[in-house]
Amino acid sequence: MNAHSPLEAGIGLATASLELKGVGKSFGAVEVLRDIDLSIAKGEFVVFVGPSGCGKSTLLRLIAGLEEVSEGEIAIGGKDVTDLDPSRRGIAMVFQSYALYPHMSVAQNMGFGLKMAHRPAAEVEQKVRAAAEILQLTKLLDRRPGQLSGGQRQRVAIGRAIVRDPQIFLFDEPLSNLDAELRVEMRIEIARLHKTLGNTMVYVTHDQTEAMTLADKIVVLRGGRIEQVGAPATLYEDPDNLFVAGFVGSPKMNVLPATLSESGLEVAGRSLPRPTLFGTGGEGGDIQLGIRPEHLRPARGSEPSLPFTVDFTEYLGGSSFLYGRCGEGLSLVVQGERGMAPKAGAEMAITCDTADMRLFDMAGKRLR
Repeated sequence: MNAHSPLEAGIGLATASLELKGVGKSFGAVEVLRDIDLSIAKGEFVVFVGPSGCGKSTLLRLIAGLEEVSEGEIAIGGKDVTDLDPSRRGIAMVFQSYALYPHMSVAQNMGFGLKMAHRPAAEVEQKVRAAAEILQLTKLLDRRPGQLSGGQRQRVAIGRAIVRDPQIFLFDEPLSNLDAELRVEMRIEIARLHKTLGNTMVYVTHDQTEAMTLADKIVVLRGGRIEQVGAPATLYEDPDNLFVAGFVGSPKMNVLPATLSESGLEVAGRSLPRPTLFGTGGEGGDIQLGIRPEHLRPARGSEPSLPFTVDFTEYLGGSSFLYGRCGEGLSLVVQGERGMAPKAGAEMAITCDTADMRLFDMAGKRLR
């Protein structure tokens, strides 16, 4: 075994479950979070997503102990930590800003917390080198932050968290300061890190691509409440409401007004078959039809179809997105087949399989 291997250094051996029961947070008269019930299993990678101001970063800070809860309980590893100081919760947090000491080397920055805790110098060195090995920072340990790229600085910040051997890692939008290419690289790094360490990780982001690619489970928040919790594929394929359907996926789900009849759907003056995933009842009522762009395709032969006029084509090489109109004033996005790049004004008939239709009531709640 390598003298500075993660296992020998004790890195990644500690992990714990996380439980939130009836958690709420208010700042004066302003209620930011309410009725948050959430269970995170040991070793899970959970991502909080939602629009700005939905409370996702506040929730992370409550877990960390950086903010006091107004109501409810937080338990880590089955132990109530609601009133414990952050240093006693067994967590480590990685922020959006790297917060590195510019006058210290990479090694000194990574080991600073352990040094302040008066850990033996040999232990500090061992853990720092083990973390550097995981993050491919071994050759950079003598450099200072000013000599590093943005991605390398963020890896140092993550390394500083790793050496503390926390039970839970908390990430607060750690990649938002990086450019697009570096974000992709760091997503891969963080996914590899989770696989290597196996620790419980809770991650806040506004980037749904990060959420979809990293998470075992996604928590969608809106207005201080949880809208839905589930695996990425579940939220994408089986959303509970139009908010989740529109928030998860890019481009977002198409939504068209429709009328449900016994024989099918009336959409944009056309008749479509009744969705196969929908039960009985509701005939004659106004509803909303949701269809993902990739599920729309050119109609074949006499298939029931919708009219579609192309306004703009976003050609991406391997695929394309057609932005246009369905009927009078109904916007629609269609994912085109490879090499498909019709010009503005082109007209076509489009359809989808009934298994790919999702129905919602006029308030946005899923009809099943």
